[in-house]
This record gives sequence, structure tokens and C-alpha cells, in this order.
Amino acid sequence: MAHVAEWKKDTVSTLEKIITDHKTIAIVRVDRIPGVQLQTLRKTLRDKMTFKVAKKTLIKLALENSIENKPDLAKLANNMDGQTAILGTNMNPFSLFKLLNSKVQPMPAKGGEEAPDDIKVEKGETSFPPGPIVGELGKVGIPAAIEKGKVVVRKAVTPVKKGDTISRDLAQALTKLEIFPFQVGIVLDGAWEDGMFYKPSDLDIDMDAYKQNMTYGAQMAFNLAVFTTYMTPQTAVPIVQKARMQALSLATYAGILTKDTTDLVLSKAYGGMLALARLMSSDGLDDDLQALVAGAAAAQAAAPTEEATSSTDEASGGGEEQAEEEEEGATEEEAMAGLGALFG
Repeated sequence: MAHVAEWKKDTVSTLEKIITDHKTIAIVRVDRIPGVQLQTLRKTLRDKMTFKVAKKTLIKLALENSIENKPDLAKLANNMDGQTAILGTNMNPFSLFKLLNSKVQPMPAKGGEEAPDDIKVEKGETSFPPGPIVGELGKVGIPAAIEKGKVVVRKAVTPVKKGDTISRDLAQALTKLEIFPFQVGIVLDGAWEDGMFYKPSDLDIDMDAYKQNMTYGAQMAFNLAVFTTYMTPQTAVPIVQKARMQALSLATYAGILTKDTTDLVLSKAYGGMLALARLMSSDGLDDDLQALVAGAAAAQAAAPTEEATSSTDEASGGGEEQAEEEEEGATEEEAMAGLGALFG
């Protein structure tokens, strides 16, 4: 039987403890992170999570040894890429993904790396005074010149495409221009929680937009429940209030007198009476009714609405027939005044 080094046993034991002690387990990539920055990240995240860098074979073994208590945990082993660490936390995977992304920092190129994306240099003024920087930029395909005592990039260029190797000279030029093509941070390659496996694409969501959609959905569900009279603790009061308003409206329209509808019914009747009085000849009205009609007309003339003003303008240009139509429309509005008061 082959001898297993003691340090390997200790490493697997440590990894299994991380798995056992935490609710969420993740596989993360820590390559391209300088040692100093990795230590800084450890200190920053120490109170929220624990992670340990190890060989992929040891991580896989620890995952397989833990599947009895955490089903499907071994799926994480299929997502190991680069220098890998196992991470344990009690945060949910979505919060973990967001936190790790917030700690990502830009990193300059050193030369010899593959460009992660097209690297573009925009046209414009730089902060450099005239000097050898003009030649250095031109050497790597960045057209530069001196204008008004400053070094400027004469036109936008893409000196290296995605996947191409960044030369050392270009890396130095990009750094001087403060263009940092790489991102340094802990990259999540997969997470497990309560038997569910999450890929990075599953976790990369806009939380603000998600909350807005949830709020909107809840509002629409509430409105639908009230409209269809679906009783819940949340909808009971609005449904009863809606039913009361509808009952008052129906009772007022039907002229049913109760302690709640008397004022509304009388107001509706009063409005109808004024509307009818305006349609009648003044010869058929007593002095009190004539005074009421004149008072209502004066009040309307003193405070015309935009709609009434617009109708008056149209009537003045449309002849007597249009003026008669306007007067008829106004009386119909007054006839509904009592019912409108219910919703005032």
C-alpha cells in the first residue's frame, strides 16, 4: 500500500472541516493574485468566510469524503480551474458572489500574458510632458504627438486583441497610461447550498432590478386579489372598504336613505334639481329657484375650468348650434354632481 504523506492527510482533514462547518461551500480561483493582495483579502474576509488553497486532487478527495452529509457536493469538483481554493461561508451564494465581485481590483499587465479582452487606447491628451514617452508609445503601435506642451494620443487604437500576447514594452506603456487590463480578486467557479449547485451565471443577477420586479409583482398580485375578492389577512380590509364604497354608490343612485347615504342622496337630488331648473324657462320658476340658478351660473362663470374655457372658445367660433350643445353638456355634468360628490 502506497504511503500517503502526513501533510496531505492534514490538508484533506482541514478541507473537510471547512465543508462540515459551513452552510455554503464554493470552489474559487485565486491565480494571478499576488501573495500580498491574497493575504489582504484573507484579513478583509476573515469574519465572513474561510478558504484554503490546495491541490485539486486533495480538494476533490475532501469533497467526495463529504457527500454523505451533503449530497451532490462532488459536482463542485467539475468546476476547478487554475489555482483553486475551497471556500466555506454561512452567506447564501448570491450574497457571496456579490461580495467577492466587490473586492475585485484592476491589475496592470507585466508582459507575456494573454489579453483577457481587446485592449483599447482612446484618443486624447495625456498627463505626460514632452519626452521619450512619445517614442515609447509609437514603438508599441500607439500614435502619439506633442500638442500645446502635452503628449497626446492622436487617434484611438487597439494595440492588442483578446487572446493575443501582451508584450513587455506594451505592458509598460499601458501601465504608464493607467490602463490595467486584468482584474485581481477571488473568482467564484461554483457554489453549493442545501443540495443545490450554482454556476456563476446563475448568481450574476442585478439585485436592484430583481427587488423592483418582486415589488411590482407583489403589488399586481395584491391588486388582483382585491379585484377578485380573494380574502387574505392583507386584502381583507381593502376588500371591505371597496365593498362599502360600492354599496354607498349603489344606495345613493337608487335613492335609498340611511344615516350614511342621506347627505349623498340629497346632494344628488339637489344637483339634479338645479340641472332641471336651468333647462326650464325662468317664467316657470319661483324667485328662490331663479336666485339659485343665477347663483350657480355666477359661481361657474367666476371660476371656469380649463375644459369650460376650451368649450366656450369652440362655441364662439362654431355658431349657435355649437353653443347649444355646450349648454346641454354643462347641464348633464351638473346632473351628475350629486353622484360625483360621493368620490370627492
